[in-house]
Amino acid sequence: MDSEGRMDPALYKAATQGKVASLRQLVDPEDPSVLSSTTPQLNTALHLAALHGHAEFAVEVLEKNEELLVARNDDGDTPLHLAANAGKLEVAQLLIRHALAWPQDRKSPLIMINKAGNTALHEAVRNRRGAVAEALLDADPSRGHDLNERMESPLHMAAREGLVQVVQKIVDYTWVGQEFLPSVSLSGTALHQAVLGTHHRIVEILLEKRPELTDLTDSDGNNALHYAAQKDHQRAVELLLKKRTELAYKRNLHGMSPLHVAAHYGSTDAIKALLRHCPDVAEMVDSYGRNAFHASVDSGKANALRCLLRRVRPAELLNRVDSHGDAPLHVAAKRSRVHCALLLLNDRRVDPCVRDHAGQTARSLVEMKLHTGEMDAYEMYLWKQLKHQEFKRCRKQQLPPLATYPSRRGSNDKYFERIVETYILVATLIATVTFAATFTMPGGYDQNKGIALHGHNTAFKIFVISNTVAMCSSIVVVFCFIWAWQDPVRFKVDQLLWGHRLTIIACLGMLVSLMTAVYITVAPTSRWPAYVVIAIGVSTPAVVVLMLGRDVIFVPL
Repeated sequence: MDSEGRMDPALYKAATQGKVASLRQLVDPEDPSVLSSTTPQLNTALHLAALHGHAEFAVEVLEKNEELLVARNDDGDTPLHLAANAGKLEVAQLLIRHALAWPQDRKSPLIMINKAGNTALHEAVRNRRGAVAEALLDADPSRGHDLNERMESPLHMAAREGLVQVVQKIVDYTWVGQEFLPSVSLSGTALHQAVLGTHHRIVEILLEKRPELTDLTDSDGNNALHYAAQKDHQRAVELLLKKRTELAYKRNLHGMSPLHVAAHYGSTDAIKALLRHCPDVAEMVDSYGRNAFHASVDSGKANALRCLLRRVRPAELLNRVDSHGDAPLHVAAKRSRVHCALLLLNDRRVDPCVRDHAGQTARSLVEMKLHTGEMDAYEMYLWKQLKHQEFKRCRKQQLPPLATYPSRRGSNDKYFERIVETYILVATLIATVTFAATFTMPGGYDQNKGIALHGHNTAFKIFVISNTVAMCSSIVVVFCFIWAWQDPVRFKVDQLLWGHRLTIIACLGMLVSLMTAVYITVAPTSRWPAYVVIAIGVSTPAVVVLMLGRDVIFVPL
């Protein structure tokens, strides 16, 4: 931009601070061309006054040059856009009055769009400026359905932002432009947006005033119920189903019903609501022949699977195979969804004998990992449970042969050796410490009788028992891991998990020994140090569980 078009710093300061007296001194009444100067962002003095909410300054500018009402800055914004964006109601009302008086043969500022395709109403709603948005709607209610570059109307945005009064004003206006419904929008309709934002009052308004929105979908074929199921908004699910029950049976472009979506995302409240209103929706399958059980297992949502198992009765649905011949239990085995597989196995309706198109059961699918060395402790446990269930329930059926253990040497022998060495070291240390504690009893001995002085104390008895448990558990672990070298693979599957758990028991026993020993030896007149030690000792296992979760009971392999 050349220097002639640049705004005088004094005018910039006057506009941003709203100094009308300074404006009058700077602008020649006979030649107001100085007001046409702009900042580097192409903002005029009216843009700046609108942005900062200086209504009196804006009045003075418009009296001298009303053409600035439709001036655009570098983003395509008019002064009304900036006032709406910043929520400056007084300036916005002033600009709206001038816009209503604008010649009809010229484009009104109320319908002018910026480079993003947004009108001033879009900007007000997008920035949650409810009062300005209502003022704009009072001036021209039809603007509530204008679409921007992203195919979003102010109604879309207001529904998403939870602006109840704005939504009410828009839908109260008689709507004849049904062909402009953004059914192919990536973000769906205004109803989709209200569901996503959990704005239940807006959902109610739209269902009452615009019931046709319930049949519309986004670009992936999802209706509003799909969205409610995904976000686990039970209230929205209830509202939509009461309005139109058949929404539960609509599939998106991937063939997924709302129940599939709820199962995939672990939305238990949505699952409960859907099955309460439409119990037979559990029979629906997607494009790959998978039902909601498959969907929950495939995504590893054990909470959703548990919810489905409690509410869906037919056993056929639990054992249904998809287009690849996989029942939900097969999917759990292939995807290493151990928790889901165990939930299925615990249900007597689930048949562990089902074979896929390749003739594999869930057990044979899991044990394939034995030979590749990829099986971890969770899968080892699952494999044992699957073998046990097959032995109990599939005796009269032809099944894949039970795999033998692979050769003793595997690809991860070095890692296994380190694990064994670690456990032997820990167990040996615990055995040594607890053995020494046996002959250095807390409180000492009676020198004449050789009996512990505190032998009658309950805390001492607890010390003796916990110390013995710790020592014996560690001794078992030491012997267990010495024999691990005989057959590492068989040991990993059958004994390593028990060795790990016995080590945990030994550590807990040692903790109890510590707490009771301190309690015995601290003077009865001042017990508080003992209570502090007990509090620390009790919190130690809780901290470990908090850090590791369920992993604490399994060996990481």
